[in-house]
Amino acid sequence: MKFSTRGRYALRVMMDMAANNTGEYIPLKDISSRQTISVKYLEQIMPLLTRAGFVSSSRGNNGGYKLARKPDQYTVGEILRTAEGSLAPIACLDDEPNQCPRSTQCETLAFWEGLWKVINEYIDSYTLADLAAPPFYAQNI
Repeated sequence: MKFSTRGRYALRVMMDMAANNTGEYIPLKDISSRQTISVKYLEQIMPLLTRAGFVSSSRGNNGGYKLARKPDQYTVGEILRTAEGSLAPIACLDDEPNQCPRSTQCETLAFWEGLWKVINEYIDSYTLADLAAPPFYAQNI
């Protein structure tokens, strides 16, 4: 499984906003500079995060973006799912209940379900606050 740049960058942007959260709006150019992501690319990511209710935006001289909730109220999983869509390792797990005509006789389905469960448990066990805290990065290098 590979995450696209959109998913990775969305997580980096949210982490940056959490680490630099003063309650004020953060200009996109500041995030761009700190994260070395072009403003043009960020302009594609921010509407996803805004529509999801993760960030609020303001236009004008003091405009920019800020988190809509506290950093500990976002899971890494919800951010990645917003940017990437489904994270299921196989397509038939996207449907609930499973709509695959072979699901009742699929010898490998339990394996894929187990993998999906592990992925979801892991990414949902971390919050934005966990990632934004300096010791997390230093301890997990």
